[in-house]
Amino acid sequence: MKSFFAVFVALCLTCLNLFAQAKVDLQSSDGIHTVLERNVGQTVELRMKSGEKIGGKVLKLGDKLVQLTQLTGMEFYDAAVELDSISAVVVRVK
Repeated sequence: MKSFFAVFVALCLTCLNLFAQAKVDLQSSDGIHTVLERNVGQTVELRMKSGEKIGGKVLKLGDKLVQLTQLTGMEFYDAAVELDSISAVVVRVK
């Protein structure tokens, strides 16, 4: 039974690594728009200039707005966030 538990724990830890994304690779000319563009389809957390946080999966990216779906803690909602209001994009890499 102990070996089954050990295999189960190892499998769970391996699966957690699958949810991590590639590192954020910045270029000198990058901005919020290009970082979000590289993460379309991925889960991110946006830190707003107001101090609020909003997380979810990047669905669409426009010139002025980003659409998030499957919001963290509010999975049945979507959000449209103004790009000028975003101060940081947080991406889970490990």
